[in-house]
Amino acid sequence: MMNTSDAPEQIKAAMTVPELLKLASDCWKPCTLHAGVKLDVFSHLAHGPMTIADLARLLEVDVRGLDMLLHALASMDLLCKEEDRFSTTPFSTEYLARQSTHYLGHIIMHHHFLVDGWSRLDEAVRFGRPVRKRSSHDADGLERESFLMGMYNLASLLAPRVAAAIDLGGRRRLLDLAGGPGTYAIHFCLQNPELTAVIFDLPTTRPFAEQTVGRFHLTDRIAFTAGDLVADPIGSGFDVVWLSHLLHSEGPETCAAIVAKAAETLIEGGLLLVQEFILDDSRTAPLHPALFSLNMLIGTPEGKAYAQGELVAMMRQAGFDQVRRLPIELPNGAGILAAVRLAASPAQQP
Repeated sequence: MMNTSDAPEQIKAAMTVPELLKLASDCWKPCTLHAGVKLDVFSHLAHGPMTIADLARLLEVDVRGLDMLLHALASMDLLCKEEDRFSTTPFSTEYLARQSTHYLGHIIMHHHFLVDGWSRLDEAVRFGRPVRKRSSHDADGLERESFLMGMYNLASLLAPRVAAAIDLGGRRRLLDLAGGPGTYAIHFCLQNPELTAVIFDLPTTRPFAEQTVGRFHLTDRIAFTAGDLVADPIGSGFDVVWLSHLLHSEGPETCAAIVAKAAETLIEGGLLLVQEFILDDSRTAPLHPALFSLNMLIGTPEGKAYAQGELVAMMRQAGFDQVRRLPIELPNGAGILAAVRLAASPAQQP
């Protein structure tokens, strides 16, 4: 008989039936949150307590439906109820009310737009192709705004800490590839007064990037270049390339080409920084990158989360040396790989 003390950890920590059933219904909570944000419940209640009937008239929604939603949000500790009136908590006031400078509703709405695709995951697995009608990059209106400003939401939480932890002393020009609204370019420039930056992204991203850069009064140090990362020239003479959460959208061959292109734009001694949700080489952990890989299956033809060994191999193949993972603790299995271009990349050698 096997000694249970010698059993593998996954056997000792076997899931229970109640845990399985809870897992099966866990989607209810995010959908409740999404509805509250989409209806803008928190922004209105942040102004002061209101009855269900008063808020229903303001939002032009059904009283019965709103009654259930508000009570569910209160049970999730996102609203307070006193007698017949509801109000926001300090937490939901700060992060879920539009008037707050820390509003995270954009990224929550982005997750809302992903729900339909996730409900068809079995179809994506069966046929091995995306089931979303269009990617977030190609979406219009609220969906596109939610994606771009949602990326800004997430990056704004992390970029100050990342920029402070990475030494860019002595470096002068940074290229933020597929930089979206330019959050990381902004914080790298704030952290390094001698640094200038270029945000390279699709033309439709320009208004969001220019608005965000202007908000930080950095228009004299951060420029925007529009283009297709794969098809168009991306410039040259940079001594830092920042490549954040892009490679997971592409297949291995395109990723290798992008990393090689980054090498070509760097001067000798230039630094490549790649931030991704990184799997370990077994590809079974961490959990978030494993699930995120399915998100890419649902929404992209070839994208996936990459294992650290795969990313390191791409960087070395492109002519980078000193490839290493930076000791920066980031949420959801994210990590940053750094590498130095010591000589001409293979594509540039005679």
